[in-house]
Amino acid sequence: MARPVNRAARPRGRLHPMYGELRQAWAELTSPGAPFEVAEVEVRGVRLRAFVNAPPTLRHVWLGSASHAEADYLVYADERWRYADAHRDVASIAAWLVARGVEPGDRVAIAMRNYPEWLLVYWASVSIGAIAVGMNAWWTPDEMAYALQDSQPDVVVCDAERLERLAAIRGDIPATLVVGVRCPEPLPADVTPFSELLGGGTLPEVEIHSDADTCLFYTSGTTGRPKAARLTHRGCTNNLFSMAFWGAAQLRARQLAGQPKPLARTGTPPQTCALLTTPLFHVTANNCGAHAATAGGGKLVLMYKWDAGEALQLIERERVTAFGGVPTMARELLSHPELDERDTSSLALIGGGGAKFQSDLVHKVEGRKSGSRPNTGYGLTETCGIITANSADYLVARPESVGPVMPCFEARCVDDEGNDVGGGKPGELWVKGAQVVAGYWNQPAETAEAITDGWFHTGDIAVIDDDGFIEIVDRKKDMVLRGGENVYCSEIESALFSHPDVVECAVFGVPDERLGEEVGAAVVTRPGSGVTADALRAHCAERIARYKIPRYVWLRDEPLPRN
Repeated sequence: MARPVNRAARPRGRLHPMYGELRQAWAELTSPGAPFEVAEVEVRGVRLRAFVNAPPTLRHVWLGSASHAEADYLVYADERWRYADAHRDVASIAAWLVARGVEPGDRVAIAMRNYPEWLLVYWASVSIGAIAVGMNAWWTPDEMAYALQDSQPDVVVCDAERLERLAAIRGDIPATLVVGVRCPEPLPADVTPFSELLGGGTLPEVEIHSDADTCLFYTSGTTGRPKAARLTHRGCTNNLFSMAFWGAAQLRARQLAGQPKPLARTGTPPQTCALLTTPLFHVTANNCGAHAATAGGGKLVLMYKWDAGEALQLIERERVTAFGGVPTMARELLSHPELDERDTSSLALIGGGGAKFQSDLVHKVEGRKSGSRPNTGYGLTETCGIITANSADYLVARPESVGPVMPCFEARCVDDEGNDVGGGKPGELWVKGAQVVAGYWNQPAETAEAITDGWFHTGDIAVIDDDGFIEIVDRKKDMVLRGGENVYCSEIESALFSHPDVVECAVFGVPDERLGEEVGAAVVTRPGSGVTADALRAHCAERIARYKIPRYVWLRDEPLPRN
């Protein structure tokens, strides 16, 4: 939204009736004195855009949620915490940590499923200036050992499954306190039961700097060891404002356009309610789900593990208003045989992130009779959450776009030498702003490689159009170079996903002696469909150029493996 639009030079078919109104709303909301005012601040020696009114720290966010005392906060199975209950427990946990010598900057590792205790320990840690370390719950003992030796936490809080794995590497962290959550009795002598952390106490008073680290989230390591991104308080609170801003901008654009139609066509209950379907050790669930709900007094519904049928039951029972996860989850929800039997009328938004929310999925959400609207965005661990957002009318109008860059970012597309490509051409997306992390923990060389003068290299190939809306074309490393032609895997995956019998797919390069690389695809098809590889190629031929059609197609009846 930062660049002027030359409307005369653009074909009328691309115009949306509220783009001009969105631009005006954007300017109003970010101007001096406005709720989402943006100014430059100096962070780590670099001038960065930031929201002036964002809370200074996550401690302020947590303390602000106390005003919702009697409202439901956490729901897990038949267990329920009100905000008052959660504040009581968080204060007690924080007091216990401080009494054990945990100071600002010390680390507290959390290794468990999405249990309510995950969030209680998290808020207690960040509220006393400690750094919460999100441990991947799928890690093996060797992977856990690496992260624990890397982050050197004073305390590790883990559930029964993680405690069993930790036992194999306990000798690697002899000085670390271990707390067991939901573990069978008796516990080992060197493990403290979680109940001891709930003995009472008040939230200790501490001073926390806005640019202090607040949590370490390990990036997914497909090769080599994962890196721990250093998320800061300023980055996390600015992400909160980015998400709030997008909703406010859409509403204001509707007012300017004289359109009374709400963002979502369904009637929603008084309290917002989010169903967390992805792990809390990722920014999608934690920063974009839990932070947002907590700041707004919303309810969070947790699941033991993902199951579309159970999700539908929870949506009906808890009157869930927002469903988000990876796009595969939205597909499974919308194709579940019990979908029409359940009351999902409370759902205002159905969306996804972490992968491309394909255009066919956008239209499937929009076409629901209950009136849910589609929602997506784009961001990374290294940006503490979203960089862009797109939803409702704007996403329906541009289903391939992840939306405009939020006001606290600058964005540019560059070539391999870091030069701007310009002219709406594809290039690697670089972003700069308050939400960019402080770097990677104990990895100065990797930090220097990923961040140049405050500009974070996303590794994604993108196109920025005249309205500032972004389309992510592909991962830079995933692009297939076939006979000198760039082939973007995500484009081919979108073509495959538009086939009704395709459940999952992944497109990649296959070494080829003549062309360098050929296009390959692994495709999971609907049981009993009988679709063939040639049928899928014919389907693609109607949608993409011949050189992009997969030469190699592997049909599978089991889900694709995930890291």
